[in-house]
Amino acid sequence: MMRRAVIATSATIAGVSLLLALKPHHSGLAAASGTTGGRTGSGESATAPPSSSESESSGSPGSSGSSGSTKKAAKPSTSGTFTGDAVDTRYGPVQVQVTLKSGKIKAVKVLQVPNENGRDRELASMAVPRLTREALAAGNAQIDTVSGATYTSEGYINSLQSALDKAHA
Repeated sequence: MMRRAVIATSATIAGVSLLLALKPHHSGLAAASGTTGGRTGSGESATAPPSSSESESSGSPGSSGSSGSTKKAAKPSTSGTFTGDAVDTRYGPVQVQVTLKSGKIKAVKVLQVPNENGRDRELASMAVPRLTREALAAGNAQIDTVSGATYTSEGYINSLQSALDKAHA
C-alpha cells in the first residue's frame, strides 16, 4: 500500500512538473508599442533597445527575400537602411533593420522581438544587445546564438542576413 502511494505521488509530481515546463504561446494578444510588418501584438521597440536612432533614409521595407542561407557581405559601395524579413520563431516574430555606410554595418535596429509575456521581454532585453554588439563587431550575420534565447537569436540572425542580402542585391 505504501509503495503504491509513493509511485502515485511521484507520477503526479512528474506530470505537474512537465505541465509547468510548457510555455504556451498565444498570438495576437495585447499589442505592444510600434508594430511593423502588418502584425499586431508583435512590435518590440520599447523593451529591446535599438543600438542607434538612425533615420530610415533608403532601402526597402521587409516584404520578401532570402531566408538567410547565403552569407554574403554587402557591396563596398552600399549605403542606406535595409529592413530584414520578419522571421517567425516559436515565440513570435523577430525583425531587424540594418544601416550600412560604404558596405559596413553602422547600426542595427530591432523592429520586432517576442514580447508576449515577461519572460519573452526578459530574454529579448538580455539577448538583443549582445546580438547587436556581435553583429557590429563581426560586420555580418555570422554571429553566435545567445544561450537561453536560441529562437530569438536565430530569428535575429536570419532577419539580419535577409537585410544584408537586400543590400547586396
